[in-house]
Order: sequence, then structure tokens, then C-alpha cells
Amino acid sequence: MTLPDLSEISSQLLYDPKAPLLFNTGLFLILFVLFMALYEGLRNRHTLKMAVTILFSLYFYYKSSAECCFILLGVCISDYLLGLWMQHSTNNMVRRMIVALNVCVNIGMLVYFKYFNLLASTWAELTHHDFDTLDIILPAGISFFTFRSISYIVDIYRREIEAERNLLHYTFFLTFFPPLLAGPVVRAKDMLPQIKCYPSASKEMVGEGLFLIMTGLIKKVIVADYISGNFVNRVFDNPALYSGFENVMGCIGFTIQLYCDFSGYSDMAIGIALLMGYRFKDNFRAPFKAQNPQEFWRRWHISLSTWLRDYLYIPLGGSRHGKARTYLNNFLTMVIGGLWHGAGWMYLLWGAYHGLLLAVHKAFKGIWRIPEPIRGTFGLRVINTAVTFTLVVIGFAIFRADSLDTLQAIGTQIFNDFHASVAPQFIESYMMIVVAIAAALLMHYTPRSWSTGLTEAYIATPMIFQGMLLAIVLFFVIQARSSDLVPFIYLQY
Repeated sequence: MTLPDLSEISSQLLYDPKAPLLFNTGLFLILFVLFMALYEGLRNRHTLKMAVTILFSLYFYYKSSAECCFILLGVCISDYLLGLWMQHSTNNMVRRMIVALNVCVNIGMLVYFKYFNLLASTWAELTHHDFDTLDIILPAGISFFTFRSISYIVDIYRREIEAERNLLHYTFFLTFFPPLLAGPVVRAKDMLPQIKCYPSASKEMVGEGLFLIMTGLIKKVIVADYISGNFVNRVFDNPALYSGFENVMGCIGFTIQLYCDFSGYSDMAIGIALLMGYRFKDNFRAPFKAQNPQEFWRRWHISLSTWLRDYLYIPLGGSRHGKARTYLNNFLTMVIGGLWHGAGWMYLLWGAYHGLLLAVHKAFKGIWRIPEPIRGTFGLRVINTAVTFTLVVIGFAIFRADSLDTLQAIGTQIFNDFHASVAPQFIESYMMIVVAIAAALLMHYTPRSWSTGLTEAYIATPMIFQGMLLAIVLFFVIQARSSDLVPFIYLQY
């Protein structure tokens, strides 16, 4: 009998920048099963169960960001102390100062980790100086926990919640691992009341959680990773090698890839939280069914779009100061949302593009009234949905392109070298890509009642059959998974 190699096991458990602990890895599955066995074993020992969960969450974060887990702990302590200070202060000037301090700490971290090299290199170019780029490790998901931190302090300032007096409760909230790396952006006022109730998962929550985990794995591994590695990346790496038709398909493919990758993570995060007794709000609601840009942002990454609305758009003035100011506030909010994604001019351009879409949509909505006979008709809904989807695809082409040169090359191929005649050859050569994209769109556009019915049917089946279906899905996921680990796209944000 051959004993396991302890050095190899220890290397698997230590931080490796090329092997983060992700939901779609075998190591996570093994560790999570062991964790859940301990978690359930401590069902009636709430304090110990919370402590174990915090330790697992910190280890989960350590596997993605090494020593940066201490930054996360530092934010926990800072928020806790600032929250108590805010709670006991009646001086409005002091309260505003606490908010400013919290925002400066969090935004300061984002500026350093995300934008320092870009800002320093830009300044060096302007002043004709040399600058050696610093090797800065970007903490995974830093934007997501800083957003949670800011919303907690601002909500106390607005007197919407009271400061959490139990440090363990707050640390549990901010470090809770399912949404830690890529959302959704969970707010303290939604989760802290659940923590205080010491929840446990019901049979229905377990069934719903397992169903969401399965759908998330299918979206991520079988759809997103497959079409990205076998087609989308090739097109965006060198658009000039492909016809305009293939470039269009590449842009559509990336849109589907991003949706399946990102919503797949959200599904798994929400599903894992359900297994532990916690319920989060939906983060995606069939965004490609949107009939205008405003509706799209009510359906896409809902936790972020509502955060930007409540903590950026409304403080900027919202729609309270006339139409022109409303359009400007929409534009600025989306530009800042674009910059949030990272230190790149393409993100800024993507944010500006969506800000312009929102402003134009609101302007036209105020001056152009749709004739009553066609308002709300099926044909108009189809046209609106198709136009909105096209605008979204253009936006995500900007988001994905490495530079303006890449974007220009895509546009050149589409407008000057389209060649629709290659469609049959494309379908034949990329049959599985076409099937994956078509299947993803078909499932996306089915009525919501269908997915709800499937979820309820799965919950109603005996647990042994639930486990069998989960095992079948895991088998196909393992078979479809590429040899190289494909991280979730939003880990870098």
C-alpha cells in the first residue's frame, strides 16, 4: 500500500497564485464537505460554529490572496470600531467624519491595489520620468468586501441600522466565504439580522441550494469555459484572422460567456449560503430579456447596480435637480462603475458607453411617446429586446477588448469584411460552440415559471434522488472541465 505524499498534500493546501480555492475545483468540494460535516455537528453550539465558519472563510480567502486575508481582518476591526463610534455619536460633523474616514480607507485600498501602477506610469509619462511597475498582488474580490464595508457605515450614518455590538457577528458577515470573491454584494442590513437568529437550513433550502449549485456549475464549466477556450479567446486575441461574421459571433459568445461565468458564481454562492441557512437576494434576473438599457441594469448584477444607485447615484443628486443633472448623474455613476472594474481605459470607455445609453434612453423616453396601438405588443417587445441585446453586446465587446486597436480591428472586420456566406462553414466547424450559445440563450429566454417549476420539482424529490442527480451533474462537469483551471472572470475585480 502506497502512503500519500504528505509534501504534495501540504502544497495543495498552501497558497498558490495559480490554484485558488474556487467553487469549481475538486479541492473545494472535498474541503467543503468536511466543513459542512463539522458545521452541522456544531448545530447547537452557535458561537463555536460561527468561529469555525470564520476560520474556514479566512482560509478560503488565503488560498486566493495569501497574506491579504489580514487586510480583510483589519477592515473587520476598523468597521466594528467605527460603527460603535458612529452609534454613540450625536454630533453630525463627527458622524460625517467617520463616514469620510471609512470611505477614504476603502477607496484608498482600491486605489493602491488597483490603480497605483496605472496612475504612477501615466504621471511618469507626462513628466518624462522612468517608472518600474510594482509587483502588487491584487486581493481577490477586494471591491466586493469594500463595498460591504462602506454600505455598513453609511447605513449606520443614515440611521437605517444600528451598529453591530458583537465583533464575532460582524466578522462573520464580512468574511462569509460564499459571496466573498465575486459577490453578490451582500449588505449588513440584510445579513446581520439572519446571523442573530442562528439559522439552520430547512429541507427546502437544501434542495434549492443544491439546484442552484448544479445550475451554476453547468453555466460556468459546460458553457462559459467551453466557449471561451475554444472560440471567444481566439477571436479577441486576433480579430483580423476572422471574418466579420465570426467577429460578431465572438462578441455574442463573450456576452454569453460573461453572463454564464458571473451568474454561475452567483448561483453557487447563493446556493452554498442556502445550505448553511442564509438567504441572499437574486443577483441576476434574465438580463437579456430587458427591453431598454435601464431595465438591463435592473436585471444584471443587481446587487452592484442597486449599490451604485443607493450609495453613489442618489448622493450625487439622483433625479432631484432637473433632467440635465439626472443625465449627468447617470453618466458619472456608470463611468465610476466602469473604473471600479479595474485600471484600464477600456473599462472607463465601457462605463461611459453605458452611462450614455442610460442618458439617451431617459431623454428619448421623455420626448417620444409610443403610439397606443403598438404599445406593449409582442412585436414591439421583440424589437426592443433585440435592440437592447445588440447594444449590450457592443458594450461587452468594449469590456473584453484589450485595447482600442483590438476594438477597431473587430469593427473593421464587421463593416468591411463581414462575409455572411461563411455562416454554414462556421456552424459546421464550431457546431458545439453554436449549440452551447443557442442552448444558453434558449434557457435564458424561457419563462421564469419554468425554472421555478424545475426548482420546486427538484426540492420535492426524495434526497437520495437529489444526490443522484447532483452526482450525475458533477460527473459531466468533471468530464467537460478543461485541464487548466479557468478562474471566474470577476475574481480580478
